[in-house]
Amino acid sequence: MIAVLIAGALAMLLSLFGTRWLIHFFDNLGKGQPILGSEDHGPVHHMKKQGTATMGGLAILGSAFIGWSVAHLRGGIAFSDQAMIMWAGVAVMAFMGFLDDYLKVRKSHNRGIFWKKKGYITFGLVLLIMMWLSAGTGVSHALSFTRFDLPGWNLAPALWVVWTAIMVWATTNAVNVTDGLDGLAAGSALFGFLAFTVIAYWAFRNPDVYHLVNPLDLAVFSAAMAGACGGFLWWNAAPARIFMGDVGALGIGASLGLLAVTTNTQLLLPLICALNVMEAGSVALQMTVFKASGRKKRLFRMSPIHHHFELLGWPETTVIIRFWILSGICVAAAVAIFIADFTHIADSFAGH
Repeated sequence: MIAVLIAGALAMLLSLFGTRWLIHFFDNLGKGQPILGSEDHGPVHHMKKQGTATMGGLAILGSAFIGWSVAHLRGGIAFSDQAMIMWAGVAVMAFMGFLDDYLKVRKSHNRGIFWKKKGYITFGLVLLIMMWLSAGTGVSHALSFTRFDLPGWNLAPALWVVWTAIMVWATTNAVNVTDGLDGLAAGSALFGFLAFTVIAYWAFRNPDVYHLVNPLDLAVFSAAMAGACGGFLWWNAAPARIFMGDVGALGIGASLGLLAVTTNTQLLLPLICALNVMEAGSVALQMTVFKASGRKKRLFRMSPIHHHFELLGWPETTVIIRFWILSGICVAAAVAIFIADFTHIADSFAGH
């Protein structure tokens, strides 16, 4: 537990000061986040945010990695192959996001050169990461809900790689879509990482039930990400002084997806990331209705759905806080389901 606390606390402190340095850097550079205008059907009501510092995800991911690394200086916890592969996956996705952010800032337009092909490129990269995770670790190949044997359907390695790649890739994109209001993505991700910290540490304390590979290292990984999101949120809360950018959104999304895979909670992920599912789902529904109507009708005034509520007259802070509440309720329900399942298993072990 001490290693988990060290990782979270140190990552929060580093993120707090590292984010402040990034704000100072971009302010001196005179460059910041461009906002889509009316010509791109963007949220013109956010044009006042144009020029806000961006790429805050660099502080989040860098702080989390340092916090995770320093926690290993304490005896009793080893650097696991599983966590190292996860960090490699996060770094790859974050690098793709960084390239897009860099081009947006440089060209002063909110579409990077990869925006049309980014989905295909990132999916291919995630596919390679899942192949590496499958071949290089003892991760379970079972379709899982709260543990490896529920429902316990073992998938062929190739099918498992494709399934988990789709899941992780979808999570990265869902977090990216959610990152449209000040603090919305960072706050909801913080809830998710806290949930995975509980899940992984619980599995560490009950190895005979969960059979995870290096669960303590997963708990430290998740705690570091939670702490880093908390430190960043100090500056990202409305009115934001900095945005996380694609580098942060893709890195955070990859982390959440990979934690679901490695903690055997794949089917619990949609509830832990329910807000992200709702945001990405609203975009899919909007596009479906728009195309089916011959480009004449829209289901929402604007997607993602947080912009719809803004256009209904909700202040931005109201949308953010209410969406945080929804996210918190869903995350709490997911943790409750996980613990309830453990209670059932524990009673069975006790002969009840």
